[in-house]
Amino acid sequence: MANFFPRWTNWVPIKLVICGILSVCGLTGATWYYVTPKYTRVRYEPIQPVPFPHDLHVSQLGMDCRYCHSFVEMAAHSNVPNTQTCMNCHTQVQKDNPKLEPVRASWKTGEPIEWVQIHRTPDYVFYNHSAHVNRGISCFSCHGPVNKMPVVYHAKPHSMAWCLECHRHPENFLRPNDQVFNLDWKPDDVRPAEFVAKYGQPQSAREDLSKKKKLTQTEIGQTLKERWHINPPTNCQGCHR
Repeated sequence: MANFFPRWTNWVPIKLVICGILSVCGLTGATWYYVTPKYTRVRYEPIQPVPFPHDLHVSQLGMDCRYCHSFVEMAAHSNVPNTQTCMNCHTQVQKDNPKLEPVRASWKTGEPIEWVQIHRTPDYVFYNHSAHVNRGISCFSCHGPVNKMPVVYHAKPHSMAWCLECHRHPENFLRPNDQVFNLDWKPDDVRPAEFVAKYGQPQSAREDLSKKKKLTQTEIGQTLKERWHINPPTNCQGCHR
């Protein structure tokens, strides 16, 4: 009896098995690389040339973010502090601490301290710090609880999906401008009557928010979104210019 199927079909099952194995391996490798913290840099915590405990300087000593990162409200890129900024205090405070020897050496030689950059936006992404902090997006939203970090680490993924989460629903992240650099701020801190008197309330509100005991993040954010006419881009051109 003649064969019903041609001879080459004998290899079809083997080829299907090989393709299946390669597909599974490829999907596993892609997931391992692109979804895990290794790719998103979450928890990346490099050793710096000078230990700088943010929890001590911010939470205990009450230093404002803008004292060291002085360009953040005016420029697209935030800056790391220069040696002069460090020595404003450390010519008097902890001036003989051996951990600060790189700072003193930089001060004497004029060579900058080689800080290790933690947060780095790819060259193909446009991001403007001043546009965000001047419209109610706190350092906390992108960098996490830096004021509680003995050593700064990469707290958020900074992926495109993560950015779009905020751009699509900015009301979930906006806060009053005078609280942008208060990393301990929470919606419960807002006094409804004072907030409504200053910013009003959203058009969709069905009650007088000034008479509530507490405001939710959505109520605060939606009010600020309408007040400041915030409409972040969600298309490709918004960030890839």
